[in-house]
Amino acid sequence: MKKIHVGFLLSYDYDLLKHSLPPVYETADRIFLAVDKELLTWKGQKFTIEAEFYSWLKEFDTDNKIEIYEDDFYRSELSTLENDTRERTMLSQKMGIGNWLIQVDSDEYFIDFEKFVHDLRKYDSYLDHPEKNKIQIFAFWLIIYKYTENGILYIDKPQKSVFATNYPNYKNARRTNERVIYLDSLVLHESVARSEEQLRFKLENWSHNIDVNKDFLNKWISVNENNYQDLTDFYYIEPERWKTLSYFPTNKIQEIKDIVANTKSLQISKSFIRQKNFGQWFKFLFK
Repeated sequence: MKKIHVGFLLSYDYDLLKHSLPPVYETADRIFLAVDKELLTWKGQKFTIEAEFYSWLKEFDTDNKIEIYEDDFYRSELSTLENDTRERTMLSQKMGIGNWLIQVDSDEYFIDFEKFVHDLRKYDSYLDHPEKNKIQIFAFWLIIYKYTENGILYIDKPQKSVFATNYPNYKNARRTNERVIYLDSLVLHESVARSEEQLRFKLENWSHNIDVNKDFLNKWISVNENNYQDLTDFYYIEPERWKTLSYFPTNKIQEIKDIVANTKSLQISKSFIRQKNFGQWFKFLFK
């Protein structure tokens, strides 16, 4: 118990795991990949996984840490969001309550997972009786919006997102609606950074498929490294939540990680973390 267990969803964007698995591999005690037995998305559409991926996975897993967890994760009577939440719940139950239950999506790449775990371990006491002391752990996305000819457009302010919990009573995807503890870790999130064909498939099959605003895709198609400063409001649901974009003059993930790690304006301040955590502590003090 009290192990670092990391879960991923193995689906149509499986090839991105070649980027998201390596940053967590050394520090994780165990890694679980959840895949639907029938290879169905949350909307019920079929996807395929090439044999080459499993060959890569076997070669990559030098410490025999990775377990593939197959189950029936699609239910036709449920919405895509309900199927999303259900699969994550089943995955965390498989990982085992009493451990840190960390879920990382295939398009999320930790800048420094070792630091995230080091900071997480300060709260190990919450694993003793997790059903009585439910918490969720937030870090911060740096969202990659679109690959351009010479670089990458990204949302210019880090966005909070949940990555771990001690008790998986999920209410909305990874969110449990329990007390939040914020850590100052950054995670690159490719989000809507796909080819147009891949993005169209994702928009149809992910848990937000009925929420996407009608203008999103046209704006995503039209924006580029030359005109991004002339446009605003880029979020796929409520456009104003992603107000403006910035630009990295490279499209290599590792180079972006290095830039982010050394760019002060993209870091989360200690005072901000203290303020947010005090607010959460006080909010849940009498609950």
